[in-house]
Amino acid sequence: MSTTTVTVGTPTTDVGGYVLRTATAEDLDGARAVMLDTVYGDLKSGYVPRWHGDIIDPGAAYLRPDRCTLLVVERDGEIVATGAVRDRGPQAPPNPQWVADRFPSGSTAQLCRIYVRPGHRRHGLARLLVRELGLFAARAGGYTSLYLHTDPAVSGAEPFWRSLAHEVCDERELPGGGQGIIHFELPMPVPSAASPGDIAPIR
Repeated sequence: MSTTTVTVGTPTTDVGGYVLRTATAEDLDGARAVMLDTVYGDLKSGYVPRWHGDIIDPGAAYLRPDRCTLLVVERDGEIVATGAVRDRGPQAPPNPQWVADRFPSGSTAQLCRIYVRPGHRRHGLARLLVRELGLFAARAGGYTSLYLHTDPAVSGAEPFWRSLAHEVCDERELPGGGQGIIHFELPMPVPSAASPGDIAPIR
């Protein structure tokens, strides 16, 4: 199996063609394009204000709050993947109350917007984003849970998350089917002494 290497660090570093780094204001248009293309193309929902307000202003959602972040993967000057952490858990409604109670805002780091453009999938980018976002949450302090939800109707989403995370609630099994989504919890990683500029292999 081939190995691609990416650098988690400065935007001028280009190893193996991919650079993963913390987004800047200059990256927001490219990140927004990846997100919007995904909600229209893969999720089939289109833009829904109550769900996707962070996509319109990712700077306010992820860059300015201290305990939130937006990571991007760049190749040949184009943003090809995104991933974010926000400092709030699932809300009830529409989510089950017991799920909201288990993952309260403030102490829950929610992974979101982990999107990879179709032409750049199968390179391990999503897995790398999950790892780096988890490390960010662990280093940020104050987070006790690492949470996400996914739509199993999206091709590949359910097996991907099941390979990394523990199922908390599959709403398809609830009376009426709920929202049809699956809630997951990931283990909170232990931060290492590695610096953000270390090179990480993608398999």
